[in-house]
Order: sequence, then structure tokens, then C-alpha cells
Amino acid sequence: MTPLREKMIGEMHLRRFSENTQESYIRSVTGLASYYRKSPDKISQEELKDYVLSLTTKRSLKWSTINTITAGIRFLYSETLGRKDMSLAIPPRKTPRRLPQILSREELISLFESTTNLKHRLVLMTAYGCGLRVSEVTGLKVADIDSSRMMVRIEGGKGDKDRYTILSTRLLTELRSYWLAYKPSLWLFENKITKGRLTRSTPQLIFKEATRKAGIVKNVTFHSLRHNFATHLLEAGVDTRTIQILLGHSSITSTAKYLHIARKNLGPAKSPLDLLYIPDTKEFEI
Repeated sequence: MTPLREKMIGEMHLRRFSENTQESYIRSVTGLASYYRKSPDKISQEELKDYVLSLTTKRSLKWSTINTITAGIRFLYSETLGRKDMSLAIPPRKTPRRLPQILSREELISLFESTTNLKHRLVLMTAYGCGLRVSEVTGLKVADIDSSRMMVRIEGGKGDKDRYTILSTRLLTELRSYWLAYKPSLWLFENKITKGRLTRSTPQLIFKEATRKAGIVKNVTFHSLRHNFATHLLEAGVDTRTIQILLGHSSITSTAKYLHIARKNLGPAKSPLDLLYIPDTKEFEI
């Protein structure tokens, strides 16, 4: 490990960055160093600008991906090296707001029914039923399921924050059947071979295969189950403040985006086309 890398990791530890954030930042800086084949502290402002430009022109990366990469590079220069001038050389980039695609209830049922493996089915149902991120699903312990209070404890969620979310009666019944079949000891969804927690990629692969079998063609990912949880709660009449707490959002602004997705907010609206009387045409020219 180089001294610069070690110093950067130390700075991230001091700020209690999550393991995922640390890996992302190190990967971003490694990419920059590999591009020029030299240490990042030897790179000029113009080279840094050219690299950021190449992420768009040569690699055609998404805005969100580029923002993640530049966040790691900014941290290196501003916090690790104290080079604010290099950090300011990276122009700010706006991220277009994209609303997530939501699965219908029928699609969710097909998704769950398409899984023939009991553990795979419960991984998907738990993510949707509790509104969890992939890292939160893999980090669940058997002791986190509080059936007496019908709550699920999330330990060390995003931002290293603990919280509680709801436990559905249906999910509890399914989890009890799962426990009898698998007898997990510490981790709720443990690796069959190592008995440790699942890797982050496992639930994502499970979701991808389930959507394929269910014939779902929408642009959705494992994280979409969390979006569906929030949207369907909102459509059921749950207030945004409660949903914010269940999701673990620091700001209500993050939760408010579901107001743009929930069907109940658009329910009374009717297309003006439906208000027109248009006689049926018997023959059409093709």
C-alpha cells in the first residue's frame, strides 16, 4: 500500500465513512492514477480536467457514475492532500432527476412466484416488505427480527445510522418457514458455504433472474423494491413523514420524490382526451 493510499484511507476512517464509500473513493482515485500511469499527486489541473472529460466523451458514463467518481477524486485533493485548487478544477455537474420505474402489484406477485428457491424468494420479499437497501438485506441478523413488536431493526444503515422498519404479518410467516428449513445462526441470509453474510451482488443476481423469469421488461433493479415499498405505502395513505422514518432518509426532500410517482396523487386527474366525444371511425387508411 502506498503512503498516499494509506493516508487517504486514514482520512476516511476519521470521518467514519462506510466501507462501501471507502471502496468507491479508492476505486475512483485508482482509475485516475491508472489513466496517466503516475501518482495522483503528480497530476496537473489540465490533466485532471481532461480525465473528467474523457469519462463522458470516451467512456460515455452516466452522470451519476461520473459524480461518484469525481466525489472520490475531490476528497483526495481537498481532504487528503489539502489541494483545494485541484478540487476546484473539477467543474460541478448537475444530475438530471430521473423518477424510478415502479412495478405493479401484479408484477410483484409474478416476481415472487418466479423464484423456486425459498431463500431467494425471502430475500426479495424482505427487501420489498421492509423497504431495505441491498446492503441492509445482506446485513440482517436473525436477532433483528422482532416479532413481539412486529418491527425489523436495521443496524448500521446508510450513514451508519440504525433504525426500525415495519414487519408484515405475511413476511413473518414466510420467515418462520424459512428459518425451519435453513436454521440460520447469526446472519438471516447466510452464505451456504462460508456461513457468513451474502455478498451485495447475490441479491442483485437473484432479482435479475427473477425479473427474467417473470417476463418483466421495465428498467428496474434490486433497489426498485425499496422504491416500490415507499410508493405503495404512500398510495395506501401513509404520510410522507412516517415513510421518511421507515426509509431512514435524513431529509424529507428525498422522500418527497415519491409524491411524483404515487398513483393516488394522480387518481382524480383525467386525461382531456377522455372528455371529448369522438365518433368511431369505421374505416382507416393505412
